[in-house]
Amino acid sequence: MHLVTRADWGAKPSRFPLTHIASTRGVKVHYEGAAVPADLAKPANHTRCAGRVRQIQADHLANRKENYSDIAYSYVVCPHGHVFEGRGLHKLQAANGNHQLNLNHYSVCGMVGNSGLTDPTDAQLGGIRDAIDLLREKGGAGTEIKGHRDGFATQCPGDPLQEWVQRGAPRPGHAPSPPPPTGTKVSLSHVITAARTDPAAAQGHTTFPADVKPVEAALVAEGLLDPSFGDDGSFGSRTVDAYAAFQRRQGLSGANADGIPGKTTLTVLGSQHGFTVAA
Repeated sequence: MHLVTRADWGAKPSRFPLTHIASTRGVKVHYEGAAVPADLAKPANHTRCAGRVRQIQADHLANRKENYSDIAYSYVVCPHGHVFEGRGLHKLQAANGNHQLNLNHYSVCGMVGNSGLTDPTDAQLGGIRDAIDLLREKGGAGTEIKGHRDGFATQCPGDPLQEWVQRGAPRPGHAPSPPPPTGTKVSLSHVITAARTDPAAAQGHTTFPADVKPVEAALVAEGLLDPSFGDDGSFGSRTVDAYAAFQRRQGLSGANADGIPGKTTLTVLGSQHGFTVAA
């Protein structure tokens, strides 16, 4: 992850203290909504990106109608995949349209527009996922990834980014795993047994593959499990690590984030990815 802190890009101080938030449902994806020069994506032009973020902040601070305290977004991602810290972690952002929508989700803006540079680069999509993962790991963001237009009348984030969001916001080169068939049931006891048995077994060992595979597919879709391990039916050490990361996203820590599924977190994962949990 190429993180550019506020100090690094030369942010001005906030006009007013920013409101602390503990968590959100997830993240909404945005674009600039104005023309972005098509040549900005050239590698040599990355030197212009910090200045562009400074200009976004200046425009927002000058907008007395909205009375912004700071740049509105949680993070801004340039075409070269660098993640510029906006308001950052645990700060109420101001880009989603109204106060309740701002409480519901963080915001990540891709530096693309409605003309010129309109299609995000692969590096940029990877950077947006980096920002989302950071907000989940460190900022209490839930699993939802939506476009700004979801629940608000706007063209943002533009059709290319919205289409990517609707595909599950996959990292470039990682095709999203198909969701389990409707009506799929996963046995909690089987998954727990697999998580405790498979890591110590021989490579490729599977205990309850029919129950494990929907969980693996969901963890791949969450960006936590490499797709190459996402359909083997084995709840091995990589899957345990991925599930532990999901538990941490749900606010758990220590022994409660050990990678062994519990009913609450498995139910949350299933509700987002098409399976239900049985005993």
